[in-house]
Amino acid sequence: MRRLRSEQGATAVEFALVVPLLLVLLIGVIEFGRVFNTQLQLTAAARESVRVMAIQKQPDTARNAALAAAPGLAPALTAANVQVSPSSCSSTTDVTVTISYSVSLLSGLFADAVPLTGQAVMRCGG
Repeated sequence: MRRLRSEQGATAVEFALVVPLLLVLLIGVIEFGRVFNTQLQLTAAARESVRVMAIQKQPDTARNAALAAAPGLAPALTAANVQVSPSSCSSTTDVTVTISYSVSLLSGLFADAVPLTGQAVMRCGG
């Protein structure tokens, strides 16, 4: 009986030592998932935007397509975050769309924000 009580105290101490590590690991997994999801959205938005630019050859329409392709990032994602280069398109040039965005982390344990970039390139004319 005496041995069982002493082991209960050891279990409580071990639990107290392990729980903070598990919580930090859990928070890290959640934050990584959020950042990875945002990166996927940025890449998809850049691809959609460059397709529109290559076919319609209008930078403003391409910027609007990028914003429409990433509704989960609004209102922080604006047309100012979307760069279309070059601004005019001929059949022999490649157009590049670059979207810059900063993800603020919920916990603040690892960093305040993570800067991300989504980029896509396509030849003009489709």
